[in-house]
Amino acid sequence: MAAEGDFLARYRSVSNKLKKRFLRKPNVAEASEQFGQLAKELKQQDCLQYAAFCNLAMARCEQTLFNAPGEALALTDAARLFLSSEKESRSLQAPGFDEHLQAALNCYSFAIKVYIEMNQPVMAASLCLELGNALKEMNRPGEAIVHYQRAAELQTQTPTEALLSMGEMATCKILTRDYDGALSVFTEMHLICQERGLQLPDITTPIGAFLDIIAKCEISRVLLLMLLERTSQKQTGTRSHPPTFPDVLGDTPHHTIRWRKMARNYLAEGALFQPHKTHTNPSFTYTVTQIIFIHISNK
Repeated sequence: MAAEGDFLARYRSVSNKLKKRFLRKPNVAEASEQFGQLAKELKQQDCLQYAAFCNLAMARCEQTLFNAPGEALALTDAARLFLSSEKESRSLQAPGFDEHLQAALNCYSFAIKVYIEMNQPVMAASLCLELGNALKEMNRPGEAIVHYQRAAELQTQTPTEALLSMGEMATCKILTRDYDGALSVFTEMHLICQERGLQLPDITTPIGAFLDIIAKCEISRVLLLMLLERTSQKQTGTRSHPPTFPDVLGDTPHHTIRWRKMARNYLAEGALFQPHKTHTNPSFTYTVTQIIFIHISNK
């Protein structure tokens, strides 16, 4: 309690310096520095939520000084402190209303907005990924999907990174049992690889990392189709997704050894699950989803 009282007294003392006085402008830069120093001391004392509030006050000071980078950094620090406090409360199984998590979400949102206004989409995307990973780790994959999607939208200039973010989004959709949504994401990833992948002259197949991503998408899509009982084109009469491994395998020169190896893995898995007639079997669903996770994570 003594430490808390000392914190409140120092916080009020610094805040009073920001009040407008007659013929005297408040020293906002000095107040920002003092809020930052107080935040460091509170963090060392493991008072994470109080340190986060000090960082929020520091962000307001930086906003007054029109220092956007300083504001974004202070907001990011506050978000991470709130998130750490929420994880600590969960580890202790303390009752609560996710107030620290909500505060972290708001801080991340404002920091992302500031980076977008600064025309730094890479930094904004990194915060979206950081928030998505945290929510996924806290067993909230449904909420993480939105942040992974936003990260992919901000990474349009770096297609490889955008594809990795979309892969995380597909993983979260599988975790929430939205298999059709995951199938659509993998299909979109396949099309992006075909359109924006690095290609050699006179070769229509992407090379390098794009080829690996295509292979993973192909295997994941086939397995998802098995889960959705859409493995046969004859059942629908139309094809709503690009061709899968059985359609593209052949003796053409541009099929690399790596792609053939991935194709053999697909054929082995297809043979493994072919005897299973009941695709609604929980053990079948679990096994298929685990194989998808292995291919996505490249383990």
